[in-house]
Amino acid sequence: MRYILALIVAVFLSSALEAQVRINLGFNVDRQPVWGPTGYDHAEYYYLPDIEAYYSVPQHMYYYQERGRWISRSSLPSRYRGFDLYNSHKVVINERTPWRNHTTYRDKYASFKGQHDQQPIRDARDPKYYVNPNHPEHNNWVKQQKHDKGNGKDKGRGNKSDRK
Repeated sequence: MRYILALIVAVFLSSALEAQVRINLGFNVDRQPVWGPTGYDHAEYYYLPDIEAYYSVPQHMYYYQERGRWISRSSLPSRYRGFDLYNSHKVVINERTPWRNHTTYRDKYASFKGQHDQQPIRDARDPKYYVNPNHPEHNNWVKQQKHDKGNGKDKGRGNKSDRK
């Protein structure tokens, strides 16, 4: 009997862990910077064609060249002081170490330099972006989630009086 119970618990825990991993790999809007572009539920890296640099969403690090070597830092160097992340074009790249293929990305996305055609997450009015703690509507969204949960409207099902 203990063996069966242990097996059931093990299966449940592995299923829960697998589901959590799948969610984390498939959706990271909450971890993307608010200057990131809308339209992407998952982004590992942004390529910034204007400055030929990369930003790692999970690590919150920039990768750029300095004296012929790729450097990683939590902020851009002073030479990019005037660069506007909110209004520059970003290319989502879901590949490990994209700077290793920099020549390919530089050539492929050179035409995006100087383009200001993307809406940043900060300005999005789609509630799916409110999960991001840096979105201006995040606190209102959290309050609404708590309110809905308290009224039995968990996960969009509504409360019993709403159902017919």
